[in-house]
Amino acid sequence: MVMSQIEQNAHDVLPKTNHDELARQQFVRSFKEHIVSNIHPGLRTTYEHRAKKRFEAANGASPSDKNDVASVMKPDPYYRMFSSLLRTSQEMMWSSVQLPVARSINELASSAAQADPIGSLRLDPDLPLPKYHSAVDIHCQPGGYHTEYIDGDVAQGAMYDRAVYIYAMGQMGRDNADMGDSVIAWIKNNYPDFSPKRILDMGCSVGHSTLPYTDAWPDAEVHAIDVAAPMLRYAHARAESKGKAVHFSQQNAEKTDFEDGSFDLVVSHILMHETSDKAVKNVMAECNRLLAPGGLMAHAETPPYEGMEPFDAFMLDWDSTNNNEPFWRRSHELDLPKLTTDAGFDADKMFSVMAPSAYQIADAERSGTFQGGDFGGGGVWFIYGCEKA
Repeated sequence: MVMSQIEQNAHDVLPKTNHDELARQQFVRSFKEHIVSNIHPGLRTTYEHRAKKRFEAANGASPSDKNDVASVMKPDPYYRMFSSLLRTSQEMMWSSVQLPVARSINELASSAAQADPIGSLRLDPDLPLPKYHSAVDIHCQPGGYHTEYIDGDVAQGAMYDRAVYIYAMGQMGRDNADMGDSVIAWIKNNYPDFSPKRILDMGCSVGHSTLPYTDAWPDAEVHAIDVAAPMLRYAHARAESKGKAVHFSQQNAEKTDFEDGSFDLVVSHILMHETSDKAVKNVMAECNRLLAPGGLMAHAETPPYEGMEPFDAFMLDWDSTNNNEPFWRRSHELDLPKLTTDAGFDADKMFSVMAPSAYQIADAERSGTFQGGDFGGGGVWFIYGCEKA
């Protein structure tokens, strides 16, 4: 596998790196590419030719689920090597993006505060931080999303913006916007006449997936919420730098202050797996409350374990115990039809699909191999949601 070395798009609040800082970040990215390209493929070989045979010899049958696979893979030295290297690469990534942010934290905050008012930013210092948000440093990011070191801080957002590009090795695009672009592409393919006038992005972090909606439906009013002030300050400054009008506000997606039926489209992008059972139920109900008749709810996540081969489910489950994702496993086992109907939606208007990456689509279109029906499966992002009756 050959990874693209195209750099991340710059903007006014993206941390500037000196020679050594950039070299360190590029090393981490190359290290991750090496793990993905040269070490990860050996895991299946290890499973098929060693671990699986051990399980069959001991049990007289093949592994039936991810737990069976885990029982023989987790003790295996090759898997332990892979896990150690991958976890180390995650910690190295955060360290590499911390350095330029720590060096320029005051300048970043000052730059963010000078953002021109194309959109808006509304913060609520009294908003309680959910326990599922503060219990661990999410994704191993030091300080999580919410920690503030100075007044008007944007450090956590600045770290996240750069880290996502390194983590995904550039495969989320130069603006880290693939999830938003992919949801939009799927909606436009499946609802070609849909033209939302008011859009809400829940759990927007720094707005990577939010900004594409301003381009997809330029006449729409776009809102975005998150519970973490440093992320929102950075998201607002980043959007202003790019000339995108988004109205950011510090709110919990479980209960917002927007009026009933005030949105035509409510979306999220890998939000649900950062929450809890109770929170997911509340978020789904809030989506139903906020949507106008004929509106759409669409949540982008990684795929559920159901229907996966046991080995694939085991590998996807790696983040549950190795990357500070306490709700990851449970979120991939949710009964989505029940959650949707319990929230008040009609079951016959629900959808769930593996949709392709927007960048996969672009590559296929350039090569002339894309077919319109390619939106229906074999994709990267699991999109689930419902149309409001």
